[in-house]
Amino acid sequence: MRTLISTAFISLDGVVEAPGGEPGYRNSGWTFKHTEFVPEAFEIKGREQGEVGAMLLGRVSYEAFSPVWPAMEDFAGYKEMPKYVVSTTLTDDQLVSDWGDTTILRSLDDVAELKKTEGSPIIVHGSASLNQALSDAGLIDRYHLLVFPLLLGAGKRLFSTTDKDAQKLKLVEHEVYSNGLQKQILDVVH
Repeated sequence: MRTLISTAFISLDGVVEAPGGEPGYRNSGWTFKHTEFVPEAFEIKGREQGEVGAMLLGRVSYEAFSPVWPAMEDFAGYKEMPKYVVSTTLTDDQLVSDWGDTTILRSLDDVAELKKTEGSPIIVHGSASLNQALSDAGLIDRYHLLVFPLLLGAGKRLFSTTDKDAQKLKLVEHEVYSNGLQKQILDVVH
């Protein structure tokens, strides 16, 4: 059984929308506009690329990342890694050709089947709607969160507002950096 890791830049009030400057959001680019850059806080991002064996994305995040990430040195570890995109509308001819093998999954059941395969962990970047659905379905095993000391108000959230039973998390690694950023790695207690 493969571990499914959700990784996110997240505001203190749970917003994950447009941290890097994606258009269309009022506070777009909030990760670096309002918080002093401290390189050691981002060590987890490099570590993730070495620890995981595949990436899972929703369609919107795939369409935002796929034209840019293949050429970015910061994400070189992901270039040849297998990718899976959960979408009911995306077609094979819409996939980019320079970012490794990409498979379209049509449902959360397909994600559950992927998790049953042998291999390294699978990481989910961005993909707010997908993260909410995966969490609600009990498919996420671990969270890698970089919590920014900001309140953004409106915006896409990492966690859904679905009325459900409490889900216990176990803090397995944490650190607070000089700029107020917090690293929180939490395992989901199943």
